[in-house]
Amino acid sequence: MAKESEKAKKYGAESISVLEGLEPVRRRPGMYIGTTGIDGLHHLVWEIFDNSRDEAMGGFCTHIEVALLPNNRIRVADNGRGIPVDVHPKTKVSALETVMTTLHAGGKFGGDDSGYKVSGGLHGVGASVVNALSTYTKAEVHRDGGKYMQEYAQGKKKGAVKKVGSSKAHGTIISFEPDPEIFKEGTAFDYNTIVNHLRQQAYLVRGLRISIIDARLYEGKIDDDVIYLAEIGFEMPSTTFYFEGGLVSLVKYYTRMQKALHDNIFYVEKEQDGVGVEIALQYVDDMSDKIVPFANNIYNPEGGTHVTGFKTALTRLLNTYSKKNNILKEAEGGFTGEDVLEGLVAVISVKLREIQFEGQTKAKLGSMEAQGAVATVFGEAFANFLEENPDNAKAIINKAILALKARKAAKAAKDSVLRKGALEGMTLPGKLSDCQSKDASESEIFIVEGDSAGGTAKMGRDRKTQAVLPLRGKILNVERARLDRMLGSEQIKNLVIAMGTSIGDTFDLSKMRYHKIIIATDADVDGAHIRTLLLTLLYRYFRPILDAGFIYIAQPPLFKIKKGKEIHYAYSDEERNAIAGDMPDIEEMIKKAEDEDAEGGGEESEEAEEEKTKKGSTKVHIQRYKGLGEMNAEELWETTMDPARRVLKQVNIEDAELANEVFDTLMGSDVGPRKSFIQSHAKTAEIDI
Repeated sequence: MAKESEKAKKYGAESISVLEGLEPVRRRPGMYIGTTGIDGLHHLVWEIFDNSRDEAMGGFCTHIEVALLPNNRIRVADNGRGIPVDVHPKTKVSALETVMTTLHAGGKFGGDDSGYKVSGGLHGVGASVVNALSTYTKAEVHRDGGKYMQEYAQGKKKGAVKKVGSSKAHGTIISFEPDPEIFKEGTAFDYNTIVNHLRQQAYLVRGLRISIIDARLYEGKIDDDVIYLAEIGFEMPSTTFYFEGGLVSLVKYYTRMQKALHDNIFYVEKEQDGVGVEIALQYVDDMSDKIVPFANNIYNPEGGTHVTGFKTALTRLLNTYSKKNNILKEAEGGFTGEDVLEGLVAVISVKLREIQFEGQTKAKLGSMEAQGAVATVFGEAFANFLEENPDNAKAIINKAILALKARKAAKAAKDSVLRKGALEGMTLPGKLSDCQSKDASESEIFIVEGDSAGGTAKMGRDRKTQAVLPLRGKILNVERARLDRMLGSEQIKNLVIAMGTSIGDTFDLSKMRYHKIIIATDADVDGAHIRTLLLTLLYRYFRPILDAGFIYIAQPPLFKIKKGKEIHYAYSDEERNAIAGDMPDIEEMIKKAEDEDAEGGGEESEEAEEEKTKKGSTKVHIQRYKGLGEMNAEELWETTMDPARRVLKQVNIEDAELANEVFDTLMGSDVGPRKSFIQSHAKTAEIDI
């Protein structure tokens, strides 16, 4: 107690940390960019781009170029007005320096004189946050006939803003290099991630040209007089977007791989109570929904008040229309939000003068006025759309009725499967060999292909922490199957019960029985197919498990190599060759060895014996594993199950939108897109012969 009293006495004013300048950003970067992982790294690009995009929204900019440079640098250039460089009356330094080194400073606070009626970057922290989290930043401004420049390191200026020449151009160029001390997972930007994000922005700002250039291999000096790298004229990968169609074009892009249920894409654009509302939607033959919301052109992955207003109005309108036209029977009840969303692809965009996000990353809109404005504008326009397009309305309502019936059937099926478990303690599947531990954090389950591999895995496992569930053949493709049919599959039902989370609206991640679900299939075409079917199931119905990082793919060895008395395992052809040494005709040797083993003809092939004779060295025998069932329990433990030696690949969803599109394409019922995808990626496929 005495020691605690001494500490309490020492707690005074001097104990309070006062962080100056941009130090709070470096101390707590997650508060400003959400994460210091790969998403946070790319968020730096979005922050700088958003400033240029806001210039375009104000009518001052027509072209933005984002370039990936060597040494993991990014360069964002625009032909806007250019950040002011004159002395700021309050800070007594250049406005450019103020914007780049001071939190909550920017043109978005300047009232009507700033020229920003609506803007995404209302917090005014974007440029300064990027500056703080970069080892090097350079701001170049072309305006008022001059060319100005200032450089920074970790948010601190390296010198004053200086005029470095004259210029007839106007615009701003921001270059930055992320700090590896902050982004410990890596500072390499992904070209496709940037392209996919900026494609959306091009749809949202009509008349804006957005260019993305991969100049990471460019070794020449970039002339300060050049605003756009495209002007240099060297060959480099690039993508340019320019759309006049707005949200209708974006909906067409999202539905290009799917079958539309109605021809006309619904569209409305109107201002209500000072809130600009723009919505486009179309229903497709799919069981999932896709709602893409924006507020002041900032993508809101977590939704917000504008999405709430939209969903409420949509559910009310379809119920009203159905009852008015006697489409729904009394016994069927009414549509829920879940029913009317099935198959919906919608883009919602709102623009507000005073905007409120929940957090600096702007993932969720909090402005309450957006909810009422969206509900009113969308409600009136969509009601007219249904009345004026009865065939479209019929297709949409029939889709919702199908979803309603499926929901009730799925609930009955789920209750049938899970009721016993909820009330009496469900017996785990007979084929499951469970582990002894009840601590999910140390428990793992191997989902293996076939009874043979299952039996071997059961003998080789660590019974305390490792469970084994064998699958018999390929499971049901759930991409086009509803929940009631899915739970009719014994294989899927066993997996659901084994995981313990339930499914659908009763899913509960906290009841997960294992924190590692390890998919262990054979390294052949059938094994890859089974793995894909399992991943489809997990992605569509157990997405939180994927997001939590609980899904893994086992990497069993492809080869067992015996060199004399030594045994080695190889996980690739390259590793096999490195272990076996310089041996000619190694593939032919393996084939002959397999044939001899199949005939019971000894361990070493003739080629191995020849190699021994020629080199006078140790005999070499190589066995190719075609499946887990070919291993004995000891081999399977050593290579695939032992946590100290095994190789696992963790499955994550870096780009959920792209993942959704790939699953739709490869596992859906439409042959055309799948054929096109296979043809496009045929050259990059790994073929198992």
